[in-house]
Amino acid sequence: MPSRRNLIHANTDPTEVVSIFHDQPCYYCLKCSTPLALQDELVSKSFSGREGAAYLMHSVINVKIGKSEGRQLLTGYHTVADIYCIGCGTTVGWTYLKAHELSQKYKEGKYIVEKERIVKENAWSIEYP
Repeated sequence: MPSRRNLIHANTDPTEVVSIFHDQPCYYCLKCSTPLALQDELVSKSFSGREGAAYLMHSVINVKIGKSEGRQLLTGYHTVADIYCIGCGTTVGWTYLKAHELSQKYKEGKYIVEKERIVKENAWSIEYP
């Protein structure tokens, strides 16, 4: 299993989809099936995004990071940047660049992925005798 240190946080070539999750349970873009994150990278399911439930992730791949902006969120003011699937361009969430309140600093460098924009794939295989 790849460690967090080996995951690509933001793809350097925005035209090339990277797939390093062979046989690993992961999350994919709902629209184009591009792999976005290992399920092991999940920090919490108790977050809210623009469209409802969202997941806080340690890392993601196959995303383009947009322009940074200040945004007032439910937990205070943060500097964030939207993240876009490189397969189809869909906004799938955002990354926390800076938390302005001490209690929210743990979010810095992590990613919000909107539940409505992803699909979970367990990578189960059933072998028959």
